[in-house]
Amino acid sequence: MSAPAGPRSARLPPEVNRALLVRNLPFKITAEELYDVFGKYGSIRQIRVGNAPDTRGTAFVVYEDIYDAKNACEHLQGFNILGRYLIVLYYQQNKVTKKMNLQKKEEELKELKTRYGVGDD
Repeated sequence: MSAPAGPRSARLPPEVNRALLVRNLPFKITAEELYDVFGKYGSIRQIRVGNAPDTRGTAFVVYEDIYDAKNACEHLQGFNILGRYLIVLYYQQNKVTKKMNLQKKEEELKELKTRYGVGDD
């Protein structure tokens, strides 16, 4: 028995997933307003709006279905909300983790160099 033909049988690029990272949001936007905008593309599992100084203007939108996330990403990229053009990306945890691991390794290397008196020259 083969998969039914149609848009859902097409293979998705590897970066496509249910979690979207939204950037360049107006600082005053609420989760409810984001539900109104992103909810048009499918059922949403969770929305997290950044409220710390370094996360303001960003949000995570997690859909129940990967195809809804793909549809929202394609349609809301560059969407204008209160004079701000949205940047919508697929959230990629491994990129964040790699960056954190690299920082940790660099700190460990620096500590070892200091401990053993090794210079960078």
